[in-house]
Amino acid sequence: MTGWSSARGILIWVALALAIGVPVALAATSEQLAWRGPVYILAGFAGIIALGLVLMQPLLIGGYLPGLSAYRGRRAHHWIGGTLVLAVVIHVAGLWITSPPDMIDALTYASPTPFSPFGVTAMWAIFIVALLALLRRRLGLRLRTWRIIHIPLAIVIVAGSVVHCLLIEGTMETISKAALCVLVVMAAAKVMADLWRRRTLRGEGVARQ
Repeated sequence: MTGWSSARGILIWVALALAIGVPVALAATSEQLAWRGPVYILAGFAGIIALGLVLMQPLLIGGYLPGLSAYRGRRAHHWIGGTLVLAVVIHVAGLWITSPPDMIDALTYASPTPFSPFGVTAMWAIFIVALLALLRRRLGLRLRTWRIIHIPLAIVIVAGSVVHCLLIEGTMETISKAALCVLVVMAAAKVMADLWRRRTLRGEGVARQ
């Protein structure tokens, strides 16, 4: 049984690595890169990595990654959240350097491209979550209050990021991009369903008492 658990754990980590690594690797082979400058390429890959980090976040907080205790999962969730913010900043800053007018239009929701408002909305949600996480103790936010704030923002982040990615016709390969987006949605839905189930069971337990 221990051997199977160990093998299962390895398979989960390998699957996660492939889910994030394959889209990045295939994007690196895109012919479109030949027409892009280094700053634009850096910005594009920062966006791809950011989507991979969005996949990791619910897996970490839900305790679905083997070998990590609940405490380590939460700590990793915090660190990955910080890395996600950094990736988004690099993504936006790189695009700003290469085309300031386009980024001004995107940030002011005036861009004619259909993917821009979804990405910008997800970006602001990421920044809000990160800021509140830093100020959570100072603001005295209890776990229940934090979840009431965090979960809707997480839904915005997932939905906005996925739609943003799917609408862009860029360097990412279509099938691997779609697969990564599906996994992001499934992971988020799984952890939210589990949190709801645990809350319901606790409520039933209190009612029986």
